[in-house]
Amino acid sequence: MPNKQNELDLHLVKFTFYYKEHNFLMKVMLLRSIFLIKTYRTVNFYSSVIFSLIVSVSFAQEDKVAPKYSNEFLAIGIGADALGLGNAVTAQTGNVNSGYWNPAGLTKVTKWLEVGMMHSEYFAGIAKYDYLGLAHAIDEKSTVGFSAIRFAVDDIPNTTQLIDNSGNINYDNISTFTAADYAFLFSYARKLKIEGLSVGGNFKIIHRKVGDFAKSWGFGLDAGAQYQIKDRWKFGIMARDITSTFNAWVFTLDQQTQEVFLATGNTLPQNGLELTLPRIILASCGKFNLGKKGIYAAGEVDLDITTDGRRNTLVRTGLVSMDPHFGLEFGFKSFVAIRAGVTNMQYIKNFDDTKSLNIQPNIGLGVTIKNFHLDYAFTDIGDASVALYSHVISLRIKLEKPKNMK
Repeated sequence: MPNKQNELDLHLVKFTFYYKEHNFLMKVMLLRSIFLIKTYRTVNFYSSVIFSLIVSVSFAQEDKVAPKYSNEFLAIGIGADALGLGNAVTAQTGNVNSGYWNPAGLTKVTKWLEVGMMHSEYFAGIAKYDYLGLAHAIDEKSTVGFSAIRFAVDDIPNTTQLIDNSGNINYDNISTFTAADYAFLFSYARKLKIEGLSVGGNFKIIHRKVGDFAKSWGFGLDAGAQYQIKDRWKFGIMARDITSTFNAWVFTLDQQTQEVFLATGNTLPQNGLELTLPRIILASCGKFNLGKKGIYAAGEVDLDITTDGRRNTLVRTGLVSMDPHFGLEFGFKSFVAIRAGVTNMQYIKNFDDTKSLNIQPNIGLGVTIKNFHLDYAFTDIGDASVALYSHVISLRIKLEKPKNMK
């Protein structure tokens, strides 16, 4: 039976492998490594993983300005209703969360103010994901919105000063820091003269911070459209980072940390620019009534098309990669809904060099009581083989215009 040190070494091997293959999965494995750190308190593993975090995860850009999986925290998704559908909501979204999924859907917000909130935790609470959304209907044709997202790992041990100048291990020298990603989306949507056609756009500000070591600021644009044929068919298109989103990185390592990096064979990171290339999402949705008692079934198919090179997706070329995902919902009027979705379909290479198709199933439930919408999802931010599933709950509230306001 393997001992704890061997198990830690195995996770470090997996961590290194996924860094080479998939930058976002590398972050997932890192979170599992941090969980093991907090569990086993192994000194050697502490140092190895923390150096990997500081140099490879938080700082290191790939050798090109536009790396794959840039700003990938914005691909996790918000709202338990959408997560339960496997993120297949680009065509049907029509509430405050549309500012994230497809801003054109904000035109379906009819109340004076709609508020959306979500808090989720992954990997035994190590990674925290928070969302707040606001949407205000200006008139019958126009809506504005605001979305704020934070994805962070707090209390990461900094072991760069673990060994003092005399070569002794001093645990009092261990400090902690936070690696956090922030996004702020300002949205506008409007119905056009063509019946059933709506368009919308986002201006977004990105801020990423890794303790006192590094930070970046950037901005970008999104654009979306929806077209509805009666109450049955809906079609959507979403262009994220349509003009390419940039992040300008600035690194501020103190002299002691630089010396530790050089002494351990690590290269010092350089200030630079990171571009996030466009992602196009095509979607279609159908809704069918099952009898005359308000029971319905709805399904949506989305196709994510990324332009940052060859990814580990179901369809991939040297220029673009295509990732399909599906969602299915059964409900009774607007009171209750049961959801299921499939996403992250990809071929995984096993240790014996064989490949197997891996998919990520998701399930969810939604309940509406007057102007309160409570949604639940059992979902994952990676894929079923390397990441842990989490329970996600989100809330939406619709507010009428206060009577004392003109």
